[in-house]
Amino acid sequence: MIKVVLADDEAFMRAGVAAILGADPGIEVVAEAADGREAVEQALTAHPDVVLLDIRMPGLDGLGAAAEIRRLLPATGVIMLTTFGEDEYIERALGLGAGGFLLKSGDPRELLAGIHAVADGAAFLSPKVAQRVIARLSGGRFSRAAAARERIAGLTPREREVLTLLGSGLSNADIAAKLFVVEGTVKAHVSTILTRLGAKNRVQAAITAYEAGLVGGDAEPATP
Repeated sequence: MIKVVLADDEAFMRAGVAAILGADPGIEVVAEAADGREAVEQALTAHPDVVLLDIRMPGLDGLGAAAEIRRLLPATGVIMLTTFGEDEYIERALGLGAGGFLLKSGDPRELLAGIHAVADGAAFLSPKVAQRVIARLSGGRFSRAAAARERIAGLTPREREVLTLLGSGLSNADIAAKLFVVEGTVKAHVSTILTRLGAKNRVQAAITAYEAGLVGGDAEPATP
């Protein structure tokens, strides 16, 4: 069962999101919060798998709450759920270590898929958000590509392989199945990859994989 803390300052929105999550037998909303500070407190009490945060809330906003939760509960995934898809919010959220970014105007199935993905250690972006991230990466890509390739140069061939699969959106379980190893081995590789890349989470590592050409239209095979 995936335990979720839901934070939104609008009671009507909280009720709607809770109803969507309640329709999935594998998800349980264990606590709700009306602001960022309360969300942090509820997370510290409930130790959820995922915290779902609205960005614009009174007092401590969702971005501030995300930073606190990632610092205090690094094993807990964070998803930002917002009406706003401005690049500044997306960049800040991912920089703080959020594992997902969803728009309230999206398909409810995206919300459920995002909860499952982040709880499983993967990352999930709303398709509209993903398009904006890719478009932003495409501008000035050559300089970032060189920097990304320099960062991955220190990875072993196996770590590059894991990073490629991670960048393709696969969960630890999916990567383990493809590589015929146990999931614990994949988790160890991912941890090492994040450290060597200086990445806070899988989203940042996936962006590096994209910029380095390991995934996407310019993907190159990993060299041994």
